[in-house]
Amino acid sequence: MEKKDIDWSGLGFGYVKTDKRYVANFKNGAWDEGGLTDDANIVMNECACVLQYAQTCFEGLKAYTTEDGRTVCFRPDLNADRMYNTALRLEMPPFPKDKFVDAVKQVVKANEAWVPPYGSGATLYLRPYLFGINPVIGVKPAEDYQFRIFTTPVGPYFKGGAKPLTLCVSDFDRAAPHGTGHIKAGLNYAMSLHPIVEAHKAGYAENMYLDAATRTKVEETGGANFIFVTKDNKVVTPKSNSILPSITRRSLMYVAKEYLGLEAEEREVYFDEVKDFAECGLCGTAAVISPVGKIVDHGKEICFPSGMDEMGPVTKKLYDTLTGIQMGRLEAPEGWIVEI
Repeated sequence: MEKKDIDWSGLGFGYVKTDKRYVANFKNGAWDEGGLTDDANIVMNECACVLQYAQTCFEGLKAYTTEDGRTVCFRPDLNADRMYNTALRLEMPPFPKDKFVDAVKQVVKANEAWVPPYGSGATLYLRPYLFGINPVIGVKPAEDYQFRIFTTPVGPYFKGGAKPLTLCVSDFDRAAPHGTGHIKAGLNYAMSLHPIVEAHKAGYAENMYLDAATRTKVEETGGANFIFVTKDNKVVTPKSNSILPSITRRSLMYVAKEYLGLEAEEREVYFDEVKDFAECGLCGTAAVISPVGKIVDHGKEICFPSGMDEMGPVTKKLYDTLTGIQMGRLEAPEGWIVEI
């Protein structure tokens, strides 16, 4: 497959229109067959439920070119499962999990020329999303829905790539107990826009959100989970019923235990103990792991021993191992890599 003539290494994390996208419609109580289309535009009524009441959710995953030239995706079954659970919480008809994975395969195959070459530092990002499309003026779920997947080649999520980030502790709450923080709903990200703009104005890369109930425990940022490393090399990630179950985080915890022989623990992490960790990172599909060098709590700085120049040693091993699995340099656990 001949690749597009693009400066792959110069890509940022932005939208580039590719050739094909997948569309399926839910009407009269059932999903249609779905298929690929050239049309990147969506036509809907002015009163569509998604526009009035934000009845929408999304996923994010990537396609890669491996070292031996194959095109693969990483654990799309988990994205299918997470979107299924999100849809149930938002009173939307879940898109069938097997059809989700098939749609991923179809759209990557159709856009294979857009999958960046191995070693370029870029990947093909996939954005599956589901939304209520028929007119709704009273507050209630829609009756008709559309499921779509588009693709876009992307570079690093954070400018500067793996350079350690500086975060600030946010005065805003990301999600309430018993709310929607554990699902990938569009509304969660809408409420994070003002805090992230304010953080950027103040010179920070992201916010650290604390739990809304007590403001004593670490939750996540606006778009990524936290991962910490203790001074005796234990990998720790926050446990909460109001943070997103990150596929990347789950994969990293497995890698820590099974590939690197490290102790790995998911537990409540109190903000008071953050100063005692040796390393900190943000993990998610877009960035894999972005190291954190400093967290600022209303003027008080927490500086990690790993510093502001490069990833800490354990974070680097986790990053190298997981990306090695994704890119075909290391043998993957069964079912993790889906070849297109």
